[in-house]
Parts: sequence; C-alpha cells; structure tokens
Amino acid sequence: MGLNLSNEQIGAELDLASGEAQAMTAQLRAGVVEKKPVKLSGEVEADEIYIVAGHKGHPEIVRALGREGRQRRLQGQRGRGTLQKEKPPILGLLQRQGEVVIRMLPNVQQATIQPVIVGTVKPESVLYTDAYDIYSSLPEWGYSHKTVNHAQGEYARDEDGDGFHEVHINTLEGFWSWLRSWLRPHRGISQEKLPLYLGFFECVYNVRRCGKALLSSLLALLLAP
Repeated sequence: MGLNLSNEQIGAELDLASGEAQAMTAQLRAGVVEKKPVKLSGEVEADEIYIVAGHKGHPEIVRALGREGRQRRLQGQRGRGTLQKEKPPILGLLQRQGEVVIRMLPNVQQATIQPVIVGTVKPESVLYTDAYDIYSSLPEWGYSHKTVNHAQGEYARDEDGDGFHEVHINTLEGFWSWLRSWLRPHRGISQEKLPLYLGFFECVYNVRRCGKALLSSLLALLLAP
C-alpha cells in the first residue's frame, strides 16, 4: 500500500484473490481513517476539487437510482459536482509547513464546509482561499480571510510589500496534483470507498513517507491506544 499498488497488484504479489486483497486493504484504510483527528492552525489554505466516483460494486444503489449499470468508464458531468451527480467534492485544508485534512462532501455549500473547517482549524487562524463565495463567512466563523481571484488571472499577491507573495493557494494546488496521481492506479473507486483512499493518502502526506519507509509510521498509527 505504501508503494501505491492496486488491489489486483497486491493480490498478485501475495498470491491472493483480488477480493481478499481488497478486504485486507479496506480494513487497513479504515483503521487509518479512525485515527486521532488532525488539527490545523496558523496559515491554512482551503480549496476544493471534484473526483469522478460512482457506485462500483453496488448494483443495488444503481438500480435504486433508476438506471442500468455502465459498461464504460464513468464520465462525470461538467462543472461543480455533488455526490448525486457522481462527482463528489473533496474539501482540502492544508497548513503551510504542516499537515493536511481532506474530506469528501455531499456538495459544496457553507452548511457542509463549516463543520469541517470549524472542527479542524483553530480559531484566529488565517485562511487563504480563491474567490468562491462559499468561503465568504470565514470571518464570521472566527478566522482571518484572504483571497486570490483566479477568474481575473490572480494566483498570488504580495500584501505587505516584502516581495513575498504570501496570498495564494498554490501549496494546495500542488497537493491536488499529487492526489490525482496517487488515485490514478485505483481506477473506478466507488463513492463508498473513496473516503478510505482519501484518509490513507492524508496519512501518507502527513507523515511525509511512502514506500517501505511508511511501514513504521503506519504501524505506530494503527497500534496507538
């Protein structure tokens, strides 16, 4: 798992059926997700992306939606997504020089992002976002708020004149690229399993280890009381 192999690859390596490998990796990912919550403070970047994810392996849900199972790879609808549109939003909160928190949401509204932000980011922290209006209430929730307007071609801004463009979400943009690359070998992740994959990747990023070097950190996390 630290080498980011698919369940099929893990099964082949261990001479197991892919279903057995999937059950084992799912249990490990679930243990990681149940770990002690991450708390962020200081300078925190916030942003969201949308991951195409349907109901692979859950035909009963597909039937309940009133449609036939897909024969080809799922294609998400254009624009901002929701769980119902099979393009769930992923909210990311990344402390500069620190840890990250990523959560799958049913949709992107203030009512859905507020519990995650308030429960994760300490009050009086500075949050950097784009100009999306769902973040407009951050000052009311107890945070300083600074934005960049991507629609106007603004991606970083120097507010204090020190020559350093501190107002940006470029760190999180780079994180999203890494996340997409990490998920690519696991094609067709369902909505039901996606939070487990996100939680595992969050752990990989926060311990700053992957491959065989991840083993000690992963064991320490899973065996902690």
